[in-house]
Amino acid sequence: MPKGPQGQKRPADVIGAAIQIAKIVTGEIKETKRASEKDYTRRGGLAGGKTRAEKLTSEKRSEISRVAANARWKTSK
Repeated sequence: MPKGPQGQKRPADVIGAAIQIAKIVTGEIKETKRASEKDYTRRGGLAGGKTRAEKLTSEKRSEISRVAANARWKTSK
């Protein structure tokens, strides 16, 4: 199913999508937002990065940073 700019559900057919967008614009129907789901996943992602960083050893951290630096400074041919 196609999604709108903020992840809203839209009809798959062109005519149905156009009718739904027209109804939203004219105020006939309210558009639902999925902001709560985005907030939940964002909080989880932020916490996951911190937990992963705490668990890494210094050797593994330097290996990751070395790979990242090589990728960043790699010259394209």
